[in-house]
Amino acid sequence: MNGGYRQRGRQHDITANNYPSANSPERFPPSTVNILYFCTQNFLHPHMSKVKVGLVQMSCTANKDENLQKAVARVREAAAKGAQIVCLQELFTSLYFCDVEDYDNFKLAEPVPGPSTEVLSKVAAELGVVIIASLFEKRTQGVYHNTTAVLDADGTYLGKYRKMHIPDDPAYYEKFYFTPGDLGYKVFKTKFATIGVLICWDQWYPEAARITALMGAEILFYPTAIGWATSQDDATNTEQYNAWQTIQRSHAVANGVHVVSVNRVGLEQNGAMKFWGGSFVSNPFGTVLYQASHDKEEVEVIAIDTEQTDRYRTHWPFLRDRRIDSYQPITKRFIDE
Repeated sequence: MNGGYRQRGRQHDITANNYPSANSPERFPPSTVNILYFCTQNFLHPHMSKVKVGLVQMSCTANKDENLQKAVARVREAAAKGAQIVCLQELFTSLYFCDVEDYDNFKLAEPVPGPSTEVLSKVAAELGVVIIASLFEKRTQGVYHNTTAVLDADGTYLGKYRKMHIPDDPAYYEKFYFTPGDLGYKVFKTKFATIGVLICWDQWYPEAARITALMGAEILFYPTAIGWATSQDDATNTEQYNAWQTIQRSHAVANGVHVVSVNRVGLEQNGAMKFWGGSFVSNPFGTVLYQASHDKEEVEVIAIDTEQTDRYRTHWPFLRDRRIDSYQPITKRFIDE
């Protein structure tokens, strides 16, 4: 960094002997302004390796505006605790409506960007935080997506990711509502870090995490809505949660990045579904830095250091040793020919 500055200084011949006096009309010639801008951007605002991440684990109601205002209050709480990037859970403006196939639920959708991102953009700018917001997107008549918007710390809408993997299971009838994502995998260069966003069912696919990490994501975020049928036994519940957390921790290990997973909590579907919370943060070697409870609303802020990625990737050089020439078969559904 300093070397580059000195080089630019020689190029523009900025020295004590020829620098214009305070009264000179040439005090800030264009070349000098360029130097001052370079210094401002690279010295006063260096890349931040230490980032404070806020996780908002909350319950929801059938009132969309009430949920949005609750989320705003939780973002404020996270910011007051020092959060710089705040992640909300999947489809946080509503109950998880995919437990049934009901055409009336399409009325919950909205454009992205749209009303909810407009509200959150103002909050992001006011608080100086990045907000990751999962929403039910109405793209056009008859085309809907499960979408996450990213708002930068100055309120700028950075773009959106549309959920690529769409489940269709009992109580998770998402294929009825959501068209599969067509934007590909995405990273977002925020004020505090370059982040990748994937959504819930994407969690089970190492390919999605790998591609997003290869695109330069320093942190992988997973807004989520997953729970237990209340009719299940405790052993099954434990096994399911452990599998859910383990697969995401494995993404952290395989790619050498932090993983942040944010789930909803509470009873829904007339008490038939208990969303299991358990939001967590994993370091690049799978160590759980924080894990939320399974039954309480929580707002937690965790400090992570993205510089750890280089240490883990050099000591355990999985990316170095990838045999990219041998992976073509992965693009087949099943290798039976």
